[in-house]
Amino acid sequence: MTSDPLGWPGYRAQLDRARERSGGATESVSWERHASAVRITFDFRFLGGSVGTAAGALIEEAFTEARSARLPVVSRIATGGSRMQEGMLSLRQLQRVARLCALHREAGLPHVSVLGDPTTGGLWASLGAGADYVVAVAGAQVGFAGSRVRPADDPAYTAEGQFAAGTVDVVVPPADVDATVAAVLDLLTRGDAVPAEVPRALGAADLPATGWDAVRRARAPERPRARAYLDAHFDHRVPVSGDRAGGVDPGMLCGIGLRAGRAVAFAAQTGTATTPAGFRTAARLVRLAERFALPVLTLVDTPGAANDAAAERAGVGAAIAELFATVARARVPITTLVIGEGGSGGALALSSPEHTWITPDAYFSVIAPELAAAILKRSDVRELADDLRLRPQDLVELGVVRGIAEPASER
Repeated sequence: MTSDPLGWPGYRAQLDRARERSGGATESVSWERHASAVRITFDFRFLGGSVGTAAGALIEEAFTEARSARLPVVSRIATGGSRMQEGMLSLRQLQRVARLCALHREAGLPHVSVLGDPTTGGLWASLGAGADYVVAVAGAQVGFAGSRVRPADDPAYTAEGQFAAGTVDVVVPPADVDATVAAVLDLLTRGDAVPAEVPRALGAADLPATGWDAVRRARAPERPRARAYLDAHFDHRVPVSGDRAGGVDPGMLCGIGLRAGRAVAFAAQTGTATTPAGFRTAARLVRLAERFALPVLTLVDTPGAANDAAAERAGVGAAIAELFATVARARVPITTLVIGEGGSGGALALSSPEHTWITPDAYFSVIAPELAAAILKRSDVRELADDLRLRPQDLVELGVVRGIAEPASER
């Protein structure tokens, strides 16, 4: 039963009216244990879904039950934030919630949040954004600042705006929420830490005659790209989007896919220069895979890391370093297939140190031949491509890759 710790004028009458509006609910939060998950549900009709001490206690009950039963938590949020009538005792519930999320994560259990309309204030910044996977309802108000304390009609405070800023994994219409959550939980609970299968090569089957031939083939517009490989390799997949630091790189496709009943996390470059947000999203993907014993598949295809002024301001060097370190210390197997251009450190950062393969129409090089020629002050770019030993067969001989992927036609 909700108490009145501050003796707030009229609070008890407000609680009575909230119970009437919500059809007899005793608080803004309720929870139920199901076979697949413990579900926490907010009721915005009850004082705007705000959280005070009693609501915090209910959230703690839910997480405690989930840890005891080894079940995921699904938080379906619709809230205006902390409850003013309980003052700092209400605000301190954010620390309580953050601790519960951390304990759940340490236990290796998934937490999926669903951001309803609205999801604002401290509960977005703790229960919502603190989940392993964040689903937002299309059109919902989502943001740290609520509608009464921020500029009106700014798209930044929407589900779509948060997706663009890299803080939401997927935005779905209300009718698709349940199916999306079920698909995510199914994949997150299938981890077996067995190395991912190397995809078959979808393009050319023959090997290039020269280094420049290898470069030309990798850059050919008709060469199969990451989406084609993901479509061919997985039966089903869900996206993992955003670096949780304000950025999204559409040229880095991350997610979890299902192949022959096994769940595999993937990070795939699409042929563009990878931005800091792309490297950070890939690092986040690997850390997520670690928590749930998911093997990782990476597809390398980039001319290199983005090197413009915007990338430098966004910390491209630090982002690459973070991904190198995350891959190096990963506690799950990482399998890599170079499917196109393997340009310098921007490609190597996404590559497994020991389990990297390459397709016949790809190359891997310390730097693009043209840039190498500029640095070395040589005009013979084609000859330099041979000197770099960047063809698939060269890389096998050098021990840089383990082998050349078999063509799909040999299935």
